[in-house]
Amino acid sequence: MNASIVLASSSPRRRELLASVGIPFVVESSRTPEEVLPGETPEAHVLRLSAEKALEVSQRAPELGRWYIGSDTVVVRDGEILGKPRDREHAAGMLRSLSGRSHWVLSGYAVHDRHGGQTHTGFGRTRVIFRELTEEQIQGYLDTGEPFDKAGSYAIQGTGAFMVRAIEGSYTTVVGLPLCELVELLERLGAARLFHALES
Repeated sequence: MNASIVLASSSPRRRELLASVGIPFVVESSRTPEEVLPGETPEAHVLRLSAEKALEVSQRAPELGRWYIGSDTVVVRDGEILGKPRDREHAAGMLRSLSGRSHWVLSGYAVHDRHGGQTHTGFGRTRVIFRELTEEQIQGYLDTGEPFDKAGSYAIQGTGAFMVRAIEGSYTTVVGLPLCELVELLERLGAARLFHALES
């Protein structure tokens, strides 16, 4: 396909996921603030931010391509959105609150068609179950530096995997990009096509 795709994210995890299925794309980081609006549900939050990120980059850098992908991920515990930690103590508090119990990870995605002016959105939801964590484990994990730019203060694809007893749903949703749903959307829009036969 000749249609150019732009990933509106600085996340190396999202970049690796999209590259893993062989879709060509370029990267341009979004500058959209990741704040939660008053009364906003987790579902509405990830859908809104995913769309805003895609739109912001498409308007700022329209020459990069036609299709702009935005995404946002949050951890939800007891209905409360846990975003990225402010500091070490905030991260430690998040991990203590997740210890020995389950929570939800929601990852939104949006594809903005700059030519047609339409934005298509969706989200994935996965339940994650944590083991009981000791204070030593929490502090040791914080010492790795891994939690500080992650929603919920952990990375399932990194050292944080030691905390995850089980998941129910999509692994890529927890990493930060619901790959199955996103690829389905890109194919439906004609923005990408996987495993197509070579023309003779």
